[in-house]
Amino acid sequence: MRPQFSIAGRQIGADFAPYVIAEMSANHNGNIETAFKIIEAAKQAGADAVKLQTYRPDTITLNCDSEDFRIHGGLWDGRTLYDLYQEAHMPWEWHAPLFAHARKLGITIFSSPFDNTAVDLLEDLNAPAYKIASFEAVDLPLIKYVASTGKPVIISTGMADAKEIQEAIDAAREGGCKELAVLHCVSGYPAPASDYNLRTIPDMIQRFGLVTGLSDHTLDNTTAIAGVAMGASIIEKHFTLDRSGGGPDDSFSLEPVELAALCHDTKTAWQALGQVDYGRKSSEQGNVKFRRSLYFVKDLTAGEVITADAVRSVRPGFGLAPKCLPNVIGRTITEDVTYGVALDWSLVEGKPMMDYPL
Repeated sequence: MRPQFSIAGRQIGADFAPYVIAEMSANHNGNIETAFKIIEAAKQAGADAVKLQTYRPDTITLNCDSEDFRIHGGLWDGRTLYDLYQEAHMPWEWHAPLFAHARKLGITIFSSPFDNTAVDLLEDLNAPAYKIASFEAVDLPLIKYVASTGKPVIISTGMADAKEIQEAIDAAREGGCKELAVLHCVSGYPAPASDYNLRTIPDMIQRFGLVTGLSDHTLDNTTAIAGVAMGASIIEKHFTLDRSGGGPDDSFSLEPVELAALCHDTKTAWQALGQVDYGRKSSEQGNVKFRRSLYFVKDLTAGEVITADAVRSVRPGFGLAPKCLPNVIGRTITEDVTYGVALDWSLVEGKPMMDYPL
């Protein structure tokens, strides 16, 4: 049986449609009304879940201006970590109303905690699952604490090598986690598609034996859809109402129309995977008659020998299969036939035991 688990009653795994997570991250841009609208838009687009990030700047970094704590390059060049997280964090008092709003709308909501106090807050809200962010995949004590809740856990693996991924999995198991998934991830913001090496996904499935998904930081949906074709059962994408909103994560996030397309297209990709099947498909049944078959292309009288110039392989497919041609040439016709008559064994003297050449 292929690995599977569930979040809030939704089964997740290769045998089920992809589980799409809309990552709000910092795209609320400091406005709880925007956060409410993001949840509403995620629901309308067809996402299975919306995900938050639960931290304060002082629980994730230090208020320090030294070079170690300053960002060099990329979207946030020149800023200190504390300053960035001060802007990006979601106030903890927002969590309860946002959880309540999502539940009212009927969309699953959970979060990435960044320290034990965040886990405690989310437990008070009865979060149905937890996500470990890529940067925290090496924080084994945090993973064990999250696992101790007994809730399903999803671990992003950006920047982690195979050994570190296994250590994170082991920590989750040691902490008591029974329902676990991992996400292939590239922690670039944005990340080029060429960095994703999606052939890693089937290797992860085989290597770790877990439900495996994709946390996609590319700028469109192509990589995510291809990820489903490679076996991803979970797709996570950053989501915003307006990519030009000016927030720290807006520029590499999907807008509502794009999220709706993601939900639709990843499901279509999963449906197209199906299973190994060489049989005739339902949509093909009506077209069988348009295959090639053998037809007489000259008039013949009963008793004449069928010559090569008397029969052709043409469309439609109501006559004998073209493979029968060698067993037809040289045989005697049993009744008069005219041009355009489908060749059938009833018209040929001495039907062979097999209707194809050996």
